[in-house]
Amino acid sequence: MSTPFDPETAGNAGEIEMQFAVKTVEHLEAYEKLITGIPPSKIKFTPIDDELYTNLLDEFPEFKFDDALRVLNEDEMKSARGKERWRKFIMPYEKRVTDYNFGTLIRRNAEQLYSEDNSVLVTRVQFYALEIARNRAGLNEKIYNEAQARKSKS
Repeated sequence: MSTPFDPETAGNAGEIEMQFAVKTVEHLEAYEKLITGIPPSKIKFTPIDDELYTNLLDEFPEFKFDDALRVLNEDEMKSARGKERWRKFIMPYEKRVTDYNFGTLIRRNAEQLYSEDNSVLVTRVQFYALEIARNRAGLNEKIYNEAQARKSKS
């Protein structure tokens, strides 16, 4: 008879970690290609983008200001208070957004591409809500415009 699985004492299985890393990097690469290839204001992630955006600004009024969206405060997001606020925001989307809580990398600073120092692990719903807000505020335009300028020079 096998022993029951105890997540509290289990280590990370290398294969599971690798699959997670591959999916995360694939998502990162796809999004970077998207925001450098089409105007970010035209990007639509889900059928409920408007709802995610409205709820983000209702629950996190600090994101009504470009500075808070431009450079995310990871310490605040991951604090006990921040985790509780985000949990309250995320849970209503459990059955409405595919992979709603899947780990996803977001750029800490919207004016820079992904890098080791410019990546924060968040849930998929957090990623969608924050990037929708960034796109609507025009904060990803710099990345797009720089990519277009590089394309026109080559």
